[in-house]
Amino acid sequence: MHESGTGSEADPKAGSGVDQEFLALERELAVFLRRARASSGEMAREVHPELEPAAYGLLVRLEEAGQQRATDLAGYFGVGKATMSRQLRALDELGLVTREPDPADGRASLVRLTEEGRARFRRVRDARRERYVSKLAGWDRGEIAELARLLHQLNARAES
Repeated sequence: MHESGTGSEADPKAGSGVDQEFLALERELAVFLRRARASSGEMAREVHPELEPAAYGLLVRLEEAGQQRATDLAGYFGVGKATMSRQLRALDELGLVTREPDPADGRASLVRLTEEGRARFRRVRDARRERYVSKLAGWDRGEIAELARLLHQLNARAES
């Protein structure tokens, strides 16, 4: 039986010296990230059965930011040029991206989504958004906005 208020072993929070709010945050983020990785894999397969889960993020970035140099993409994702080159080559082979000469520097190229890549990505993104709407149907719009604001703040601080 649980006894309260004494700081005994029956109360795991008492006297541990650990900030329980940060432990709870760590636990919930771990669950969230595990589900996000699984979801990213599912979405990648929905875009194309041969698409690697990590490459789905490239489609997100290209849709949001438009055409980019491979070196800029590598920097954004914090990966090496060889890794980025391999992922872009796979996307190119699947017909999801294409490369065009960079008008500002003829030695470089710009990567952009193909029409097929954009259409496939948007179809999957829209379906994902509908799942969010369904899962959060009972939430107040203000709560959703607050969650988005807090996640943005967490992401912005992680980048700085």
